[in-house]
Amino acid sequence: MKSLLKTVTRVAAIIGATCLAASIHAQAWPTKSIRFVVPFAPGGTSEIVARSVAQELSTILGQTVFVENKPGGAGIIAMQEVMKADPDGHTIIMGHVGTMAVNPYAMPKHPYDVNKEFAPVILLARVPSIIAVTPETPVKNLKEFVALAKSKKDAMVYGSAGNGSSGHLAMEYFMAEAGIDLTHVPYKGTGPMLQDMLGGRVQTTFTGAPALMGQIKAGKLRALAVGSHDRMATLPDVPTVAESGFKDFETSQWYGILVPAKTPKAIIDKLAKASDQALKTSAITSRFQKDDARAGGGTPEQFAAFVKREQATWERIVKKTGLKID
Repeated sequence: MKSLLKTVTRVAAIIGATCLAASIHAQAWPTKSIRFVVPFAPGGTSEIVARSVAQELSTILGQTVFVENKPGGAGIIAMQEVMKADPDGHTIIMGHVGTMAVNPYAMPKHPYDVNKEFAPVILLARVPSIIAVTPETPVKNLKEFVALAKSKKDAMVYGSAGNGSSGHLAMEYFMAEAGIDLTHVPYKGTGPMLQDMLGGRVQTTFTGAPALMGQIKAGKLRALAVGSHDRMATLPDVPTVAESGFKDFETSQWYGILVPAKTPKAIIDKLAKASDQALKTSAITSRFQKDDARAGGGTPEQFAAFVKREQATWERIVKKTGLKID
């Protein structure tokens, strides 16, 4: 009995010391700059969200939070690099619908388990996506767009930020619902894609509002429909896809912060709290309002539950559409 009591006491002491060390470590964190990895090229919605949050986090945490774009492999390259980083809270990554909810089901050989290798920290934003065309495309609404696509079969070209990007997923989902087949041209980011679209080499896209809004307002692109459940306040005359004849259709981009799975819970909670505070600053609320982006927030547990719901939704969509990402 005495031996057992000594063992229990020793284990309790070790656990207590470990918890104390983790608490002290979390109180000291961050001790250096924080690298915020975005798995896409500059110029897209993911970077806009990341840089807005990084700037406010730098002020709140007292350490520089710098954004590093690392595109390629449908986000796999960046995710694998961060997955192997020291789990000390100084390397974080932008998680989004593609890397967290679609790739695991649409990639025949997905190289890791997102739910085991990453810990969700906080949902940053949900962003409506817009089906837009060039002014030269002879359509004024989604009904005409679908009719044109059917008449041209696979001659129409749509661009996205890359395989597995939100724009790729949204358009593949819509094509399956509409019974059309467009040719997909994946780019290394929304920025390069927009350059080609404005140059007339791509006719259409289904991309996040922040990256498209300036071009739409300037008349350089024409918005046909939005993928969200409700119309956008900034584009009140543009109907939703559901209103345009595709009942129950809904898709939006979402972005959040992830860290390597072994990151101490105390650090995750501190980062989540600071991020939640950042999302409430006037700088971010005004920027998000301008693009009709809905700020996230909440706890790591709430974000984890959100990701699970999204995974269930997209697993169903992937099976229905037969979407494959190489």
